Amino acid sequence: MHLTPWHVVGLLATIALIIGVGIYSGRKVRSAADFASGGGKAGAWIVCGAIMGTLVSGQATIGTAQLAFNYGMSAWWFTLGSGIGCLILALGYAAPLRHSGCSTLLQIVSREYGPRAETWGSVLSSIGIFISVVAQILSATALLITIFPVSHLAAALISILLMAVYVMFGGVWGAGMGGVVKLILLYVSAIAGGVLVYGLANGFGGVLETVEHLLVNSPLGALSGVESQQAVHERFTSLIARGASKDIGSGLSLVLGVLSTQTYAQAIWSGKSDRAAKKGALLSACLIPPIGIACILIGLYMRGHCITADEVAALQAVGQSVPEGLIQIESTSQVFPVFVARFMPALFGGVVLGTLFITVVGGGSGLALGMASILVTDIFSRKSARVKGDSRTNLLVTRGTILGILLAAAVVAILVPGAMINDFGFLSMGLRGAVVFLPLCGALWLKGKIPRAFTLTAILAGPIAVLAGNFMNLPFDSLFLGMAVCLVIMAAGLAVGRHTHDTLSTH
Repeated sequence: MHLTPWHVVGLLATIALIIGVGIYSGRKVRSAADFASGGGKAGAWIVCGAIMGTLVSGQATIGTAQLAFNYGMSAWWFTLGSGIGCLILALGYAAPLRHSGCSTLLQIVSREYGPRAETWGSVLSSIGIFISVVAQILSATALLITIFPVSHLAAALISILLMAVYVMFGGVWGAGMGGVVKLILLYVSAIAGGVLVYGLANGFGGVLETVEHLLVNSPLGALSGVESQQAVHERFTSLIARGASKDIGSGLSLVLGVLSTQTYAQAIWSGKSDRAAKKGALLSACLIPPIGIACILIGLYMRGHCITADEVAALQAVGQSVPEGLIQIESTSQVFPVFVARFMPALFGGVVLGTLFITVVGGGSGLALGMASILVTDIFSRKSARVKGDSRTNLLVTRGTILGILLAAAVVAILVPGAMINDFGFLSMGLRGAVVFLPLCGALWLKGKIPRAFTLTAILAGPIAVLAGNFMNLPFDSLFLGMAVCLVIMAAGLAVGRHTHDTLSTH
């Protein structure tokens, strides 16, 4: 992908802006409480920025455009499910979480079901979050390699360096302030991209006509299984193009993931009041889905104007000529950045590329912050009185843990192929939902009614079922196998009857 000097100027200026925000936000951090939850002083927009700074990541932007390139409107489920999850977080969970007196989701579980549930839950949910951090580094690395002539190693190191600066000095303040800046840039970028596509194609109908012209009654359409006009409409205008169980299941997995992830709960705890926390989550619920629509338009437009290297090879293998005038891309992950480089003004295009990169960086850094909070609060503080009692030591350990997480994730990202990005994302969401969601619901609303042994068994069996489901040819996301196993075990515990509720330390 050829970039002009103006592209580079816009990209570097955007990255410098976000780094500056991260350094500035670090001046607000004077204690571990400021770092982990903003000291409970964040307004609604900072809460919104902290949520969206992580949730609107590589999968919500680059991944959505990539999926829309192949399946059109069904690519909306990631951002639509995210928005629904934020809505439920605001209306059903914000107040109970804030009134729990805890600072992590697993602390809430521990208070009801004991320290063993907290320890195992912390370890397993941290593994789920770590997998997602790896996915974000893979996304950032792929974007950097597409833009600049750098190696995988160099791109991975640059990615984690920026993730560390983005959040390690500012914690929730860094993620929140950076999220607000990124939110503004992302919306300007998405709106500009959507308007540009609308103008270039003369509306959504024009976008679809371009896709029809390329695929209907053509060898390329035959490769994709969409040779007729009806097949094109069924593939690209349906929300369930990949099958109802697959697409709706993907949306539901996002809902459960939002409600089961420490990072988003941490944003709720950072709010200065219940009203600010709820409003921040509601703002996220309203603002996330439209970003998906803009990315879908870009993906569809590029489907009508691009051909992948694999498609070229497949056509040549059967003796067919490659259609003239198409933009050749190495993989569908390049759909969004190539659109920006080819169709947007150079300086503004550079800003958009920088925004996309920071979107991925923000997602990875926010997840690393959430994982570090779980490990430090739920495990390290219980093992060390100094980490528990000294705020400065706690802050130092938290920052060191974030750096360690990012370095470990970079090593894994370098060792695995880029094609694993989506698999990592779904596996991560499944593990988090299976470990945390139902035990958390039981701790909040079924106090004293489920014996601890049943809940501990559910915490262990749920993620095992998710992992096993990934090796089975299931017609649905393996998350739901894990959730079903967890639900059956906890329902059995509920049927056994109330247990004696002992008040235990959560540390």
